[in-house]
Amino acid sequence: MNEQSESVIVEHPHEPLSLNKYIVGFVLSIGITLGAYLLATHQSYSKNFIMIMLAVLAVVQFVVQMVFFLHVGAERKPRWKLFVMLMMLAVVLILVFGSVWIMDNLDYRMTTDQVQTYLKSQDSL
Repeated sequence: MNEQSESVIVEHPHEPLSLNKYIVGFVLSIGITLGAYLLATHQSYSKNFIMIMLAVLAVVQFVVQMVFFLHVGAERKPRWKLFVMLMMLAVVLILVFGSVWIMDNLDYRMTTDQVQTYLKSQDSL
């Protein structure tokens, strides 16, 4: 056997993981979560502004989680991990927005009388 077949190549991240990065990520996550909670509970702004800000805070929270805890971008070849994450995100978005669209469509098409008739028919079972 030659020397190449016996050696094992192990890829490590460029920089070692440190406790400081975890602490910074934890503090940022807590801060973003508290900000979203306070924004949602104190409702001193318009509903549209609150929804937009909650969406922005959710995206920021997602980025913080990816960078500080899942270490996306810390490895030598981050393209594959990033590609898999983007595909997962696309599937989740399709499921969430598809479900909301279906529920909204059903709510639009169903009148109050139809709901009451359906509920009465279900009681007889």
